[in-house]
Amino acid sequence: MGYNIPVEATLDVIGGKWKVVILCFLDKGDRRTSELKRLMPDITQKMLTQQLRELEEDGVVKRTIYDQVPPKVVYSLTDYGWSLKPILDAMCSWGEKHIEQTVEPAVSGRAE
Repeated sequence: MGYNIPVEATLDVIGGKWKVVILCFLDKGDRRTSELKRLMPDITQKMLTQQLRELEEDGVVKRTIYDQVPPKVVYSLTDYGWSLKPILDAMCSWGEKHIEQTVEPAVSGRAE
């Protein structure tokens, strides 16, 4: 796939509503699918599975299957996935400021 500017390549991997959220949870530690689903109650199981597969295909998430009964599947960031940490941290920081700017003044009724 050709890209007009490099940010298109980034969005191709982490774009959409859920991928960055998944990556932020994996940034805090390895997670089972059920843990991610519990942390993200608004995502459907089908969408979660699809997003995890795409992240795995792009090489940023690793799926480890433990040989036990029942099988245990754990998702984690790959080394390549960890290279996204500065981007994820910047997005979280900006989001906190955005919430302070837009949501909190409206909730408290004060005008800025």
